[in-house]
Amino acid sequence: QVQLVESGGGLVQRGGSLRLSCAASGSISSINAMRWYRQAPGEQRELVAGITSGGSTMYVDSVKGRFTISRDNAKNMVYLQMNSLKPEDTAVYYCNAEIRRLATMILLTYWGQGTQVTVSS
Repeated sequence: QVQLVESGGGLVQRGGSLRLSCAASGSISSINAMRWYRQAPGEQRELVAGITSGGSTMYVDSVKGRFTISRDNAKNMVYLQMNSLKPEDTAVYYCNAEIRRLATMILLTYWGQGTQVTVSS
């Protein structure tokens, strides 16, 4: 099975920083796009940042200039560096990746389990 395992979430004060990591493991042939989503209580899940296999990035307007997405293709990992955190950033953060398994070679989307980020005011 392919798994996405996240780490780095937690409680931080307003203005602080956190770095989220997500590692993909299993019998993987290739990984296309990798993304970070978040979902606040009572809200829809939103795309926060994305990065293509070639390194092109995108961000939702609310985090531009504060968050940075990156990836390490050799390690099958994606990161989200979050600076100048605001209470509005409080949410469960999920990593997401488009992956081809060696067994099937079918491109499917996989999700991490989610990690809680809480920013206190």
